[in-house]
Amino acid sequence: MNDVYKKLDQEIQQYYSGLSENTGQVNEPAVAYDTFLDSPMRVVHAINSGIPYRIFKLIKEESPFDDDEWANFLNISRRSLDRFKASGDHIFKPAHAEKIFELAEVTQLGAQVFDSRKQFYDWLNTPSFALGSFKPIDLLSNSFGKNIVLNELHHIDQGIFA
Repeated sequence: MNDVYKKLDQEIQQYYSGLSENTGQVNEPAVAYDTFLDSPMRVVHAINSGIPYRIFKLIKEESPFDDDEWANFLNISRRSLDRFKASGDHIFKPAHAEKIFELAEVTQLGAQVFDSRKQFYDWLNTPSFALGSFKPIDLLSNSFGKNIVLNELHHIDQGIFA
């Protein structure tokens, strides 16, 4: 994992570990996970707690998606996204937090598989035979499509081509 993702991971873990200390929530058993996103119970707790704009901003900055794409993924207007940015202290509700973490997961894997953000973005926007001629980005609007995209990224990473 590159340094940017390590920093992002540290920020996320710091924010959500502070929340769990304040709420008395029981954390999952001590298991060594590479990243916050690899820890299912922590992600579930984070989703239920909501995600602050500052964490979203870090995820957004590392993703290949622009503001219009994020607004589309989150099913909100671009104007609402701009208002959240201006307020600085907005907390995304669980439905949005879940989508943000799903896209962070795709982005993290895409960064591992491709050499650059541009290559990853180009792949996302190119129709794929393995994905029924859909563009991978068009499948990211729901969790089933996200899982299909993740599976295809794993196949590419392992050198398995359809």
